Amino acid sequence: MSPTPPDALLFITPVCTHCPAVLQSLTELVKQAQVGKLTVVNIAAHPEQAAEYDVRGAPWVRLGSFTLTGAQSMAELRQWAEWASGDEGTAHYVEHLLKEGSYPQAVAFITADTRRLKSLLAIVADPEANISVRLGVSALLEAYAHTPELQALLPKLAELTFHFDHRVRADACYLLGLTGSVAARTYVEACLKDPHEEVRDIAEEAMEELGKQSASS
Repeated sequence: MSPTPPDALLFITPVCTHCPAVLQSLTELVKQAQVGKLTVVNIAAHPEQAAEYDVRGAPWVRLGSFTLTGAQSMAELRQWAEWASGDEGTAHYVEHLLKEGSYPQAVAFITADTRRLKSLLAIVADPEANISVRLGVSALLEAYAHTPELQALLPKLAELTFHFDHRVRADACYLLGLTGSVAARTYVEACLKDPHEEVRDIAEEAMEELGKQSASS
């Protein structure tokens, strides 16, 4: 159980078939102290509140910083409640959004707190992650190219250049190139001698990118 249970906001409608089960589950999680407080809003009675949160269907749950739509089992809600206050949960939530094809929501989630970018590296470091998820995470990180937000991840990206899987090393080299940081050059140069051709090719491109940044600064 999370040391700080998240609060929950639930939007329901009178005709929603899944709403009663989600309401019952969240109520039980409040009793178990896995959810701190539950606020329930009937969309029919308060459409203005639904509009405020851009609710387009029910059940709609805001659990901590996570937004979940549709049917959710007790087990799923308990798991999200546990994840709601940790870095691990952030990665799981972004993965969930990308699998659902909700890239814009993932962008908005990261934009709301760019410190969440660090959590995405858990997915970069997982060579078995869903390919669409890996591509989505790459795009989310690319959006911060040459910014302090991406540069802050340099130490962890440097570690990933030593990963056992060449796909992770290649992705780390690519992202290091996008930092635009002089400090990244040492790690990218080392990848030019990587045993895997793909990593060497990406490292060459990253060195070119870093060179462009040096020339323009």
